[in-house]
Amino acid sequence: MVTQTPDIHFVGTYTRYSSWTSRVEAVLEYFKIAHTRQFVKLSDVKSISPTGLVPFVECRSLSDDVKICDSLAICEFLAESYPELHLWPRDRQLRALARSSAAQMHSGFTALRNSFPTNFLGKYTGNVPISEDAHKDIVKMLNLWDSARTATKERLAVLGEADEGFLYGGFSIADAFFWPVLIRFRSYNLPLESASADVLRWMAKVWNDPVFKGLAQRYHEQAKDPETRIEHYDDIFRGQDDVQYSLFPENWKFPYA
Repeated sequence: MVTQTPDIHFVGTYTRYSSWTSRVEAVLEYFKIAHTRQFVKLSDVKSISPTGLVPFVECRSLSDDVKICDSLAICEFLAESYPELHLWPRDRQLRALARSSAAQMHSGFTALRNSFPTNFLGKYTGNVPISEDAHKDIVKMLNLWDSARTATKERLAVLGEADEGFLYGGFSIADAFFWPVLIRFRSYNLPLESASADVLRWMAKVWNDPVFKGLAQRYHEQAKDPETRIEHYDDIFRGQDDVQYSLFPENWKFPYA
């Protein structure tokens, strides 16, 4: 029997540090889209990407020199390529809201993103500094998630459809785009005092999902290879005695289930 090569070839940097690459990986894995993948060191990106941009995907059914760059563009391409999988919500209203929230994540929350780089294994305790702008982004983020869950529950009740507990009902690209943010909340022990019960349930839903547990295991496996390490993103508060840095254990569980 001849095994057909998957249509999608996915290229990015190691996902334990890369929010952009991990978004696409989450979509590919959750929807079980057949693909091959190649992860490279940040320093080697320009050797495989003339534009210096990752992640990107190559598609066997397109011209050989076509590379689709940018995590949102890639996910839209996947949604168009596999319409039967419903990578966005089926309902037009929820689909519009999901696209809006993913776009906000894609282009906004700069203070939060710049202050707290993605580091899946990193654990910061103590007096982690949070600027005023970053704190505003945290509150805005929690409000966005709460609004998403409120609108979704109301809309699905009108439609008489089941709610699976993700931001817009079933898992979608929107959830994948906020996966790296959940990592930041965990890594830097960011405040959850203003998080609603619905937000905490959604966070628990993602952290306890088998697909994301599998991705977490993959990050721990990457860490066994020293070639994957990006020193710049480890212990970013080094030298500050009131902030302690360590690594999360593999058996960590979300404490607000």
